[in-house]
Amino acid sequence: MGSVAAMMLATLAVLPQQSWAAGDVVDYIEAKNLNNPPPAAPLDTFDRFEIAPIAMGAPYAGQPANEQAKQRLQANLDERVPPVLTEWNAKEAKNTPPRTLKIEPTIRHVKFVSGKARFWAGAFAGGTAVLMTVKLSDAATGEVIAEPEFYQHANAFGAAYSMGGTDKAMLIRVTDMVANYLKSNYIAAVGGPTGKPDKAAEKESKRKSKDADKDGESADQSTPQ
Repeated sequence: MGSVAAMMLATLAVLPQQSWAAGDVVDYIEAKNLNNPPPAAPLDTFDRFEIAPIAMGAPYAGQPANEQAKQRLQANLDERVPPVLTEWNAKEAKNTPPRTLKIEPTIRHVKFVSGKARFWAGAFAGGTAVLMTVKLSDAATGEVIAEPEFYQHANAFGAAYSMGGTDKAMLIRVTDMVANYLKSNYIAAVGGPTGKPDKAAEKESKRKSKDADKDGESADQSTPQ
């Protein structure tokens, strides 16, 4: 029994830690679904838009590589979202008093590899991944109209081959998804992709590729020499 218990403890020790920034434990790292549901109302029902800095809690806050990822995410988000909100905020208000939408992005899970670690360890440093949620709520009432989540990852070998380039590209893709979700749901509430891999589609694509290879081989064998 002692050896079994030791093995269980060792297994738990290497499992990735997962927790919400608010302290609520979650049992997943990638997004739950392929698509985010539509918000309760189109975003243009609001007149003013405010975005908070990206939040990140335990156990990731304070970890140098993950803090670096947060800084990169913030810089990428600042390039993409505030210009859109500035345009929306300049429009004439439809409500009296004006309704304000709070936008609160939070890192729920992140595993990032610094450039230095990637240089020295390559693929052995492992893959990278990030899961963010963005809470959209009425600033006056606190009513949450949506909380989409966005997931991206980078393969360890691809990241090693690109000297960390795919690690950084992963962070750009996440912020692109956030910006696209906001823009897509401004006029109509339509939801949007989470970034979760469509494993069924990937499996079907591989099957078709194999079938095409087999058909090609059969055609080559049947061609007269």
